[in-house]
Amino acid sequence: MNISLSVNDLVACCGFMCGDGCDGGYPIMAWRYFVRNGVVTDECDPYFDQVGCKHPGCEPAYPTPVCEKKCKVQNQVWLEKKHFSVNAYRVNSDPHDIMAEVYQNGPVEVAFTVYEDFAHYKSGVYKHITGGMMGGHAVKLIGWGTTDAGEDYWLLANQWNRGWGDDGYFKIIRGTNECGIEEDVVAGMPSTKNMVRNYDSAFGVGTAIV
Repeated sequence: MNISLSVNDLVACCGFMCGDGCDGGYPIMAWRYFVRNGVVTDECDPYFDQVGCKHPGCEPAYPTPVCEKKCKVQNQVWLEKKHFSVNAYRVNSDPHDIMAEVYQNGPVEVAFTVYEDFAHYKSGVYKHITGGMMGGHAVKLIGWGTTDAGEDYWLLANQWNRGWGDDGYFKIIRGTNECGIEEDVVAGMPSTKNMVRNYDSAFGVGTAIV
């Protein structure tokens, strides 16, 4: 399965359980929303901003979109476009456990502290050297490696467009919990049997998630 899920559904509809919409949130709670409520496809509810951001704090700063629970595409029903995760879980902070998880199940989500020098990253293996703290950030950890100089690193995908960093990706020191990159790792296993089915109950018509 290769399905793009809606950012808007998660940001707008998870509410205070996930955090504060466009102003940040909690990765594990986002995954739990995926389990509990499901997330519709991006085609049903596309992202509201087509320009995107290339660095932390860039303008304009948009307010969190309103949760409408309605597909933008005609003839598509919101509940029928929901996809679900089987589970949501934390991964041990030991680098070997993180590597094993990525190897067995694919990318994981990690949270870390962003400093001013990270915004100017271009290439190589990042390590915080200068500048103040700008806040927390969550990204997708997709792999690992070792440079020719023997420096262990994690490979991650950022979401500040492909004009930032190394075509939108970056490397960061592996094994030393640089900027807290190894201490808050979460993931989930998407279901391949997502389906919302109508049924008649003793109390009227309802829906069942299978």
